Amino acid sequence: MKVSLVVFRDPEDVRLNLLPLTYTRPISEITMGALTIREKWLRRIDADAYCWLTADYLTEKFPSEPIRLSERATCGLCAGATLTVDGNVLPSDNLVAAISKAVDSHPGQPLTLAAPGGKVFGTYVPEDTDVKDALTAVLDCPLVTIDWVYDIFLKNFDAIADDFALLTNGRKSAPLDPSCRLVGDPSQLFIEEGAEVTGAIINVTSGPVYISSTSTVMEGACMRGPIAMCAHSQVNMGTKVYGGTTLGVYCKVGGEINNVVMLGYSNKAHEGFLGNAVIGQWCNLGAGCVASNLKNDYTEIKLWNYPAHRFLRTGLQFCGLIMGDHSKAGINSMFNTASVTGVGVNIHGSGFPRNFVASFQEGSTAGLTDVPMAKFLDTARRMMARRNVELTEADVRMFDAIRHIADDYK
Repeated sequence: MKVSLVVFRDPEDVRLNLLPLTYTRPISEITMGALTIREKWLRRIDADAYCWLTADYLTEKFPSEPIRLSERATCGLCAGATLTVDGNVLPSDNLVAAISKAVDSHPGQPLTLAAPGGKVFGTYVPEDTDVKDALTAVLDCPLVTIDWVYDIFLKNFDAIADDFALLTNGRKSAPLDPSCRLVGDPSQLFIEEGAEVTGAIINVTSGPVYISSTSTVMEGACMRGPIAMCAHSQVNMGTKVYGGTTLGVYCKVGGEINNVVMLGYSNKAHEGFLGNAVIGQWCNLGAGCVASNLKNDYTEIKLWNYPAHRFLRTGLQFCGLIMGDHSKAGINSMFNTASVTGVGVNIHGSGFPRNFVASFQEGSTAGLTDVPMAKFLDTARRMMARRNVELTEADVRMFDAIRHIADDYK
């Protein structure tokens, strides 16, 4: 399918429900499987450019002006067809085929795109036409969306399998080192050239395992798919990694993790358990940090919801830690079942902190205090410098905006 511009639009109600992760990014920049939602779309659609429609304070980093993907794309507004999709929609080959079929059936006609049941999730507008004249095209294809933060780990099993098929099509895996043991169908393991995998046990009977170039799996690691390791990620010696787990770029893990999505540049490098969790970027969980994912009485989990300003029922029995970007937990920290921490949180000391910690707070069960912005920015600069990433002035302005917004949720 060929378009000139893909616009990733954030439905405001969904964006708020996905806080704290969407404090610092549009919805389409969330990683699931091995790719961000934006990357999943752009790998399936021949586009010249893309842009975002998101919260005003994020537009400096994620602009509404098109970012060119090819030399054919023009500066400013792109000439040609524009496809706009909600950023929380996970694409599939079948969905893109259904959109293409609808477009081909109505040549030159702007379309409102709807899922079975009538839920609108996007528009297709050819050049020199107006979206006001759009017809509604109800697609014969189910829609997969992330509407709540826990959808990110719940739906990550299928997202890994989808990305595995997308990324390995027509490619050949590098060989598995003879020091390793593979359990299951070899076609369900893909190792990119440049990855280092030694002395590991990898089981693909429950789902595929994708190991990106420049990533490392150390000796003694046990991995049971589906698992996706993004570039520069690392599984330390003796680590146990269970299915539904994504390690984003430059993530490092140790201990035991189960159905965890780490968005990137974050570490849980030592012993301790983490399960049914989503960890933002630039987070660090210290040695011995553990997070419960199941209540002792096995009852339904309630999770903090930002727009509701209260804990809402989830229908889930398992839910662990939801952590916003640039948050930290000291050694031997403990988190209760279904805990949510905002952006720039620093937890330390013994005991369980409360199940919701607002952004830019630090402390322990003895009490929490505000983190001065200068202190937060200094820590962020030093951590990011370890990965040769600069904290930009645009980042500083974004965090300043988040600080004022986050005051509403304390």
